Amino acid sequence: MNVPTNNPAALPTDEVAEIDLAWLAAALGAQASSVTALKVGTGQMGQSWRLTIDWADPNCSLPRTLVAKMAGGDPATRTLIADGYRNEFLFYTAIQSSISVKSPKCWYATITEDNTSFVLLLDDLAPAIPGVQVNGVSFEEALIAVRNLAGLHGPRWADQTLLELDGIALPSPEGADFHAQILAGAIPIFVEHFASFLGPEDEATIATVPPRLVEWITARLDRFTLIHGDYRPDNLMFMPDGSDVTTLDWQTLGLGLAGRDIGYFLATSMAPATRRSHEHELVSAYYETLLSYGVDDMTFDECFEDYRLGVAQGPLITILGSVYATAEPSAESDAMFAAMITRSCAAIRDLDPFSLL
Repeated sequence: MNVPTNNPAALPTDEVAEIDLAWLAAALGAQASSVTALKVGTGQMGQSWRLTIDWADPNCSLPRTLVAKMAGGDPATRTLIADGYRNEFLFYTAIQSSISVKSPKCWYATITEDNTSFVLLLDDLAPAIPGVQVNGVSFEEALIAVRNLAGLHGPRWADQTLLELDGIALPSPEGADFHAQILAGAIPIFVEHFASFLGPEDEATIATVPPRLVEWITARLDRFTLIHGDYRPDNLMFMPDGSDVTTLDWQTLGLGLAGRDIGYFLATSMAPATRRSHEHELVSAYYETLLSYGVDDMTFDECFEDYRLGVAQGPLITILGSVYATAEPSAESDAMFAAMITRSCAAIRDLDPFSLL
């Protein structure tokens, strides 16, 4: 699928009011008689709007509703996370068609040269229902989600052509050290804000992450693949009948160890007791799906070790996501981040990822 991009008459914008009839005509090549916008989602790094469109031609084949995803927050903050906006643009314009993970169709994409402002027009996935991080996922939802995740990892497993993409690269010691320093600086802010949610054992677990982060990020990269980086319920849309799941929010797209995605998902998205009861079965289902995509250089035991290693993704994404979110903290976002950090700290204590390094 070739996604139309960067029509000069449909420039990136941070204001949904600018996505008007002329803008839509330039982007999609069809005249509309009206468009209305309703804010949807609870994104921490951007904003999403459901556009309801009346096309002038009653026989127009374009969707009557689309979701416009855009940058959010003040310019200074957006500069810090511009790489994330670039990653999402890259996913929809250069990667989506080559993998099997379920993701919404992109009808138009545009971004500024400095990557601080963008617009994606995506399929409206109704009647699919977004997951809720605080609630977590059931075993049945986790099962369909890990099989879907294999559709991201498997098709381009250890694909050297991924290294030719402009904008993403294998983790380097220098980049990992930068993340370790940023994480170490963010931890005191995070711990102070979430003190009422954290036990002493959680604070101790969090403190173990930065000293091992460089070694962890650069481990086992002979089996690199595309990774989502933030694969969890709030970024998944489940069909009400449990038949399917679609993945959103590709701002943390990168290359790395696949175990980081499945470890992060199970560690942050399931109550510890539920995860302990089902993690072998879920990793097995994920592994069997990888095999169906031709992945043949990893045993199940190695896959489970990579899953164990991957649970350290939890504190990294949770703490940085909370401290550097463009959205103002709220009771709802605090509950979300608290659930993620306490669950992932329990997983680290259970699975001892750093012992594998």
